[in-house]
Parts: sequence; structure tokens; C-alpha cells
Amino acid sequence: MAFSFFALAIFLFLTLDSDYTFSPVYAAPSEGVEITYGSVIKLMHEKTRFRLHSHDVPYGSGSGQQSVTGFPTVDDSNSYWIVRPEPDTSAKQGDTIKSGTIIRLQHMRTRRWLHSHLHASPISGNLEVSCFGGDGQSDTGDYWRLEIEGSGKTWRQDQRIRLHHVDTGGYLHSHNKKYTRIAGGQQEVCGVREKRADNVWLATEGVFLPTSESK
Repeated sequence: MAFSFFALAIFLFLTLDSDYTFSPVYAAPSEGVEITYGSVIKLMHEKTRFRLHSHDVPYGSGSGQQSVTGFPTVDDSNSYWIVRPEPDTSAKQGDTIKSGTIIRLQHMRTRRWLHSHLHASPISGNLEVSCFGGDGQSDTGDYWRLEIEGSGKTWRQDQRIRLHHVDTGGYLHSHNKKYTRIAGGQQEVCGVREKRADNVWLATEGVFLPTSESK
């Protein structure tokens, strides 16, 4: 069952930084609002329209860490991700995010970080993408550089982006190669080092924090 926007709003209220003045969060409309740190989003793979997804199921090969897949439908709460800054920076909740910035994505349900490394992905043998760590446990394998396609300078809803993994040089990627057993019907998410049409994503559904500049 999908979380309602109201439930997401309560979650955000409970997890706001103590120095952030709370303003009501809102479900993002379709005009392309700015994405800010602390927002909860779903990322849609442009070519297949599957959502970036994770669940507390480990890979049966490679790292054995929590698996990451593409999910075919919108209504699943395991496809929500919290946008977080790189640690030890001045970035705070409500700040907008410029192209070229290093970000982290924290899986809302399990609290683990979107992660990659040199293990082979299960189906295609590309770079494995997993979820790893948790609150207070994060490393450079969780760092992704935001690359905005086109002329936009700050990240907005429904804007074409790529996520470039800092440690491995792989782009967050998916394709129509699907799992048949544990995650039947879900498709592989992996990393590839080439810039391709299959590694473009868009932030679609979600609850976005207002920009801190508007306080």
C-alpha cells in the first residue's frame, strides 16, 4: 500500500533538522517545482517508466547487500527516496540543488543509502547498485553527482537528469532486463560508465520541502 502524501508530510516533520523552520510540505504539482534537500521523491527511468525501488531483500550474488530494482507501478511506498546532501557540507534542508552537486539518496523505508561499487550486477554483469549503511553510516560509495540535462541550473521536478557515481564513474542505469524469481517483473538497475539514453531519470511523484530562501 502506498504512503499517502499526508503520511509523508508527517514523516518529514518528524525528521527535519532542528535548525530548519518547518513550513507545510506539499505534494508537488506538475509545473516543475524545485527539488530541495529533505524532499521525498520517486525517480522514474525515462525510457521504461519504471521507478527506482528497493526493499529488504538481499542480492543472491555479488555484494549480498540490499537489492535495488526498477518497479513497474507508481503505487509502492518502497520507491520513495529522501534527498540528502554530502556530509560535512554547509548544505541544509530546504536548499536547492545545482547541477554538478554531489548528493545522496536515502531509501525512506529501510533507511539505507543508494550505493554502488565494483561488484557485478546480477543480470547484465555491469556495476552493481545496492542499498547499504543507514542513519549515521555512510561512505563515498553513496555519493552521486547530479547532472542536469539541458539548460536548467537547479534540479526541478520532471527535469531530465543523470546520476554519476563518484567512486566507480558509473551512471545510474536501467533497462528492460527483468528478474524472474524473487523480484519477478521488476527490472535490473545497475551502473554503466557510458553516457546512454538508458541512464536518464526524472523526479516525478513526491513531497518536496519549500526552499529555505522562501522562509
